[in-house]
Amino acid sequence: MNQSSSRSDINLSWVRFLPQSLQPYALLSRIDRPIGSWLLFLPGMWGILLPHDIPIMTRIKLIILFAIGSVVMRSAGCVVNDIWDRDIDRQVARTQQRPIANGTISVKQALIFLFFLLMIGFVILLQLNPLSWVLGASSLILVALYPGAKRITWWPQLVLGFTFGFGAPLGYAAATGYLSWTQAALYSATIFWQIGFDTIYGYQDIEDDQRVGVKSTARWAGEAGKQFVAVNYGLCIACLLITSILNHNSSIAMLALLFPVIHFVWQIIKFDLHDPKICLTLFKSNRDAGLLIALALLIGNLI
Repeated sequence: MNQSSSRSDINLSWVRFLPQSLQPYALLSRIDRPIGSWLLFLPGMWGILLPHDIPIMTRIKLIILFAIGSVVMRSAGCVVNDIWDRDIDRQVARTQQRPIANGTISVKQALIFLFFLLMIGFVILLQLNPLSWVLGASSLILVALYPGAKRITWWPQLVLGFTFGFGAPLGYAAATGYLSWTQAALYSATIFWQIGFDTIYGYQDIEDDQRVGVKSTARWAGEAGKQFVAVNYGLCIACLLITSILNHNSSIAMLALLFPVIHFVWQIIKFDLHDPKICLTLFKSNRDAGLLIALALLIGNLI
């Protein structure tokens, strides 16, 4: 097995059972790797769980809509990213076999697929309140800008944090019909969280990124990556504490934040800048970290 095939992020798994004509689109939308959809969905669920006095059926309905929307919009973001990055992807071992990079899907076909995904997202957005319509539409600007950020700044992970974390204000607005400082603190927590875990992710490609000139917080932090991630995770927890205080959560709910704290400490201990497999494992483990944060917010509504 050559380097490009051994390091490829393509995972055929169950995708190979789809009709052959659909397989490239499944791979383009990354549905073979659901972690991205989880990381997009979780801040939205946090925003839905945060406010008090929301009927349980309303929360359940919103969580279902956000779950579907996260899969659709994460897929749309992947299409945008792969169109932007098709030339770079051909030069990076992990991404050489992505459908646009290897020519399986043309840019025109990708744009048609993107339009289809956005129409599904639009229908889901219409199920929410008018404030959510405005927020959802404005989030498309961030989706479009993120792939270009890595070309002009060392901090594309910050742009990603604003983009992937946008579910927090959107979920809160969908549940309440308004925005608040409590929601702003939660949004800040999502941004620091996502800077942390995407920096870990970036260490997988640091040599290739340096060769092709792609910027990232992983390259910026260098050998201080472990400390950099720890600071961002610490700021995430601090913002979550502020969120709980502003939301008048119980002390038990605040103590429940010890669960994600323990998880983050475990990540920092295990983090090896020079081991791509460990980096990928820790990146994926942030689904569990996000669920632990969701549990703490749920306790804030129950106790």
